[in-house]
Amino acid sequence: MKRTANAHWNGNLKEGKGNISTQSTVLSQTQYSFNTRFADGVGTNPEELLGAAHAGCFTMAVSAALAQSGFTAGDLDTKAIVELDMVALKIAGIKLELKAAKIEGVSEEQFLTIANGAKENCLISKALGGTPISLEVIYG
Repeated sequence: MKRTANAHWNGNLKEGKGNISTQSTVLSQTQYSFNTRFADGVGTNPEELLGAAHAGCFTMAVSAALAQSGFTAGDLDTKAIVELDMVALKIAGIKLELKAAKIEGVSEEQFLTIANGAKENCLISKALGGTPISLEVIYG
C-alpha cells in the first residue's frame, strides 16, 4: 500500500507561499507559508500535520490493542503536541495526551499498559525513530 501527498512552493522562505494536497483530497491545495509555520497565519504547516497524523495513528493503535485484548474502545480523544527546537532545527519531542472513557473490565493499570504499547507500536511513532514521545493518560 502507498499513500501520496504533494507540496508546491513559490518564492523565498519568508514571503513565499505554497499549498499541500493529499491523495484522498481531504487536503486540496491547502495553504501553508512561513507565517502558518512560525507565526499566526491562516493555513497549515508540516508540524501540525505530523501531530495530526501521530494523534490519529496512536488513537487507532489503542483501539486495535484493546480489541486484541478482547475489549471494545469507547471514546478515545488524543491531542498531539509537537515541540520544535528552533536552535537545533529539529523536533524536540511529541507529547500525546489521551482522554479515554472507562471501559468495562479494564483497570486503569491495564489500560495504561495497553496505551503505552500502542505508543511504541504506532507506525508514526516508529517512523519518528529517536524523537522523544511522552504519553499522558486520563482514564475514566
